[in-house]
Amino acid sequence: MILLRSLVFQFLFYVSTLVLMVVSLPVFALPRSTGWPVVPFWARVNLALLRWIVGLGVEFRGLENIPEGGFIVAAKHQSAWETFALLPHFPAPVYVLKRELQYIPIFGWYTMKFNQIPVDRGKRSVALAAMTERAREAVEKGRQILIFPEGTRRGAGEEPRYKHGVAYLYRQIGCPVLPVAVNSGLYWPRRGWALFPGKVIVEFLPPIPPGKDIETFYGEMVEAVEEASDRLIGEAAASGCRSPVIERAAARMAARGKPLNLS
Repeated sequence: MILLRSLVFQFLFYVSTLVLMVVSLPVFALPRSTGWPVVPFWARVNLALLRWIVGLGVEFRGLENIPEGGFIVAAKHQSAWETFALLPHFPAPVYVLKRELQYIPIFGWYTMKFNQIPVDRGKRSVALAAMTERAREAVEKGRQILIFPEGTRRGAGEEPRYKHGVAYLYRQIGCPVLPVAVNSGLYWPRRGWALFPGKVIVEFLPPIPPGKDIETFYGEMVEAVEEASDRLIGEAAASGCRSPVIERAAARMAARGKPLNLS
């Protein structure tokens, strides 16, 4: 039954996304700020489908920690869930994304319409300079830069592999960074089609102010996100999480010297 519900959600996710993108094509004739509400609406539709079909809800904590104006969002990336679910909480977000995504018909048009930041991974130094300049312009306009510091999804409980791109942006732009912890990987695993019922918890942590040296910032960010994400996994286990991923997460955390009590 879980697999069937998961497949139904996946089907409706792609169908509803395509339908909404086609129906919303008139936004291309509107200013960016006027057409933007269609994007958080898309995110809310997906969250509703997850709740109704899969039985997967969400709890957002620490909303009072979200700063005003322009800043960087450094989010833990455990699944595809956070690629859309965080959007409604920011007024003018900008994703740092792979350039190849802009080549996807219709979807790529939206990334360009709403001034998302593409990165050419094959040209690292040039790409980093271009990304930094566009990110600085976005922050100066009061927008929020959403970035996954590990660069790709890491399963719940896995050894973290943070890159230094976000630390570079922090130093070059000089703005606050909002760390975000999640336990979404327990319910929407990195691999496979099965999604599991439960409740994803997202925690917006206290922002790190600008002005710290780069290594201090990097250490504080990684520690904050990892400790909170591990705590959220432990909280899910204590509340009776039924996802089979919890056992894999516990094994991974034990290998890292952070044992999780499942008894």
